[in-house]
Amino acid sequence: MSVTVRVPAKVNVQLAVGAARPDGFHDLANVFVAVSLYDEITATPADGLRVTCEGPDADRVPLDRTNLAARAAEALAARYDRAPDVHLHIAKDIPVAGGMAGGSADSAGALLACDALWGTGARREELLEICAELGSDVPFSLVGGAALGTGRGERLRELEVGGDFHWVFALAARGLSTPAVYREFDRLGEGLDIPEPVADQAVLDALAKGDAAALAVALSNDLQPAALSLFPELSDTLAAGRAAGALAAVVSGSGPTTAFLATDARSASDIAGVLRASGTCRDVRTAVGAAAGATVV
Repeated sequence: MSVTVRVPAKVNVQLAVGAARPDGFHDLANVFVAVSLYDEITATPADGLRVTCEGPDADRVPLDRTNLAARAAEALAARYDRAPDVHLHIAKDIPVAGGMAGGSADSAGALLACDALWGTGARREELLEICAELGSDVPFSLVGGAALGTGRGERLRELEVGGDFHWVFALAARGLSTPAVYREFDRLGEGLDIPEPVADQAVLDALAKGDAAALAVALSNDLQPAALSLFPELSDTLAAGRAAGALAAVVSGSGPTTAFLATDARSASDIAGVLRASGTCRDVRTAVGAAAGATVV
């Protein structure tokens, strides 16, 4: 017997970041939208805990117990006083170290897959509690759709979405470390008055109405200056996407993936073609949001 869970990538349509807290984290107002790029995590009974991975950049995914999927299996097993005996196979399609929560997606997927495989019967609230312990983005990977994350991003309020949003994602030639981007955010903000992060009502309204043009005006990412400081070439990718007709261009989360909002599927395809030919990125993907969260398939 095995259980396979499909889990989506995310894009941040708003990422407001507060000053560093005493614990090193930052308070956030983080508006997530799940998009139709997926990893699949298959859990199979085994004599111990083992992780394997296939797909683009699979060689960059750790296969030891530092892997977030492995940590999810261990966390669930510890809750139910059992050994984490499972083989987790990750079929990657979400960019690795791309600011689209691929590791968090794998963690949420593994948690749901192990819950189904072991028959633990954990309540949704308990799964979300474990997710929050595993990482700030993991709860949203479980929930999907669209949501406002506060605190570190782990406290979620699900949001209404009134239509499909079409996206183009340009994948960079190398990754960016999320902790490094936050450190650069702190360095760039040293001595400045960093406001408390709050959700932008214009973003929430645009999502609720399914209004891509309004969302394009409201898109924001407080981590973008830090990502561009560490990876200046991303500015060329952003400029290429804007010139190709994107309604808006933004660094996705901590980067280095860049996200381009399109008016419709045809426009997204056209923008993707221009970006592929631009020489400013290594690959391009299109997707639609909001997508469902982690789902047993």
